[in-house]
Amino acid sequence: MVGLQLTPPRKERLADILYGQIFEQILSGAFKEGDRLPTEHEISSAFDVSRPVVREALIRLQADGLIYARRGAGTFVRAVPPTAITNFATPSNISGYLKSFEVRFALEAAAATLAAERRSVTHLNTMAEINDQLRDRMMRGESANDEDFAFHREIAVASGNDLFVSQFDNLRSEVGGSMSMALGLTKLGSEERRHAVLREHQQIVEAIRAGNGELSALYMRYHLVQARERITDSHRDA
Repeated sequence: MVGLQLTPPRKERLADILYGQIFEQILSGAFKEGDRLPTEHEISSAFDVSRPVVREALIRLQADGLIYARRGAGTFVRAVPPTAITNFATPSNISGYLKSFEVRFALEAAAATLAAERRSVTHLNTMAEINDQLRDRMMRGESANDEDFAFHREIAVASGNDLFVSQFDNLRSEVGGSMSMALGLTKLGSEERRHAVLREHQQIVEAIRAGNGELSALYMRYHLVQARERITDSHRDA
């Protein structure tokens, strides 16, 4: 058995499965923007799951900007995701991919702050080179997932703290999934949308080059917020 590496199958959580099924209902148009969702009790009965599972799925949908709650009135659909999103991820996986943004807001903003303070000429050159490669591939309409991951990872490297790098690598599956959705939808979108993504990357590079840690973190958080909204809102094309 030496050298044999087995990967156990991913065990899907009930809340993620329910998230995916409600997500599909919204995506299919069964529930439109402004529509009221069934109550927790009704969802629990319809899907044969416990109320805590329903509550967790709804909390995730609300955190992702897809639904909102009005006290005393119920839960309503806020935004309908782009229909093409299922080309890049299964509905039950989307929750985990979007959840990674919450970790990335803290992790990558802090890494960007330190990168602005500690980056070397080599770091800056590598960052710029990767960003140029990403721009070239995106403008040719090609997949740039590897370049996007490498760009964000290089910022962690430039922080000078190996723990940022190891944490980012540990999140590769979730971060890669979120990047695949965001860039896949951008590839299908307008030229303005592609330019917006590239402009956000360039702002991060320039802030790090200028040694402005506060601005670097601000641009990083802004980029991640915009990326998540492009995934969850079908009206966004920039």
